[in-house]
Amino acid sequence: MSTDVSNAQRERRGEPGRVARVPKYYRIKKRLLEMTEARQPGAPMPAERLLALDFRTSRTTVRKALQELVGEGRLDRVQGKGTFVARPKVSRTLDLTSYTEDMEAQGMRPASRVLDIGYVSADAVLAGLLDVTAGERVLRVERLRLASGEPMAIEATHLPDRRFPGLRRNLAKYTSLYTALAEQYGVRLVEADETIETSLATPREAGLLGTDVGLPMLLLSRHSRDAQGRPVEWVRSVYRGSRYKFTATLTRPAH
Repeated sequence: MSTDVSNAQRERRGEPGRVARVPKYYRIKKRLLEMTEARQPGAPMPAERLLALDFRTSRTTVRKALQELVGEGRLDRVQGKGTFVARPKVSRTLDLTSYTEDMEAQGMRPASRVLDIGYVSADAVLAGLLDVTAGERVLRVERLRLASGEPMAIEATHLPDRRFPGLRRNLAKYTSLYTALAEQYGVRLVEADETIETSLATPREAGLLGTDVGLPMLLLSRHSRDAQGRPVEWVRSVYRGSRYKFTATLTRPAH
């Protein structure tokens, strides 16, 4: 009788079948996880070279184990500084709030650094999202979002220039775009469609967010509208997956 058949028979009888071989990196990963649990959040982890010597394995094996723990949010890798025990993730509820409001609700100090601001011509997709004519001028504002000095996200916001004349100049007076829209143009956002996907950090994103190329990111797209249902903005944001999480309250529809 073959091994496969005997394993199947054992399964039918409720007996344990063949145990899969545990890869070496996974065993190292479990030991690293034990190390993180014994350290305080933000504490540095030993260098790959030292871990490889301690575990009597290759740096490649250690690196793979570390990468998985970074991807799971157990460790946080900071470009040029090393690997650290991850701090608790910043939590954001899926409500129509600004970044400033989100960070202040977490007891953190929000800040933004403008990476690029200028006008672009709307292609067919962007024109449809903002209800403008293809080729029409759209204000694009790209900002690096920080929380208590730590880079958290790269956010690119697109707004119709015809509807918000002078917004580029007015933004210099405000720390919050939503406040500027409300006070300068009388526009308040009341609803939005938001999608959340995963992506891998590009070299530029990794450099700005202080992480490694290829690490998991959270990719958010938000399409916001005012009380009349008119589109106000389309935003694309890339958040550090190791530092951010989203929560939502779900209700069961009545039948």
